[in-house]
Amino acid sequence: LASLKSLTVLNLARNRVASLEPLGSCQNLQSLNVAGNRVSSLQQLRCLTGLRRLESLRLRDPLARLANPLCVTAPAYRAALADMFPGLKAIDGERLSGRGSEFYQLCRDLDSSLGRGGGGNAGAGPEAPRAAQPWVEAGFWEPRPPRRSSIMEEAYKQFGEVLQECRELSRRADDTIAQAERALSSRPDPNSFVF
Repeated sequence: LASLKSLTVLNLARNRVASLEPLGSCQNLQSLNVAGNRVSSLQQLRCLTGLRRLESLRLRDPLARLANPLCVTAPAYRAALADMFPGLKAIDGERLSGRGSEFYQLCRDLDSSLGRGGGGNAGAGPEAPRAAQPWVEAGFWEPRPPRRSSIMEEAYKQFGEVLQECRELSRRADDTIAQAERALSSRPDPNSFVF
């Protein structure tokens, strides 16, 4: 991998990678996924600090249940990675900086507060749980019948007339071709095309 200077995205998830040294020379690497490998210390990641374009680094993937020993032994590894790689915008798929990170954090805080049941009115006591409402109105996804306007009706009519004319022209052409073939077949010299 060390010779792949133009490599920008690399997914090495779910392998037995213990050394990332060769990746240190992949100068254009922007996204690296090493979830589910054998990275056990921050020291093993120091070889990547020279990668100035690295924006996304994944050591853990909770959806796929992949992690590295580092994720278990050093719970604060994400903060250490952010310090080690100041250009990172995402660690383990979560935005750290850049456009949208504040919104992401706000949504995350909102989700966690709703998960703990913190959604009552102050002073009025806890609010009774309400039934979940659909995101869209009933029938929103149903296909609507096509609207037919007078313009569309006229267009359909004209199209039908043109189609009928084409059929008539095709029939005439077939008749003319058949006449020509009969005339040619009755001539003594089939190579002569004079009528």
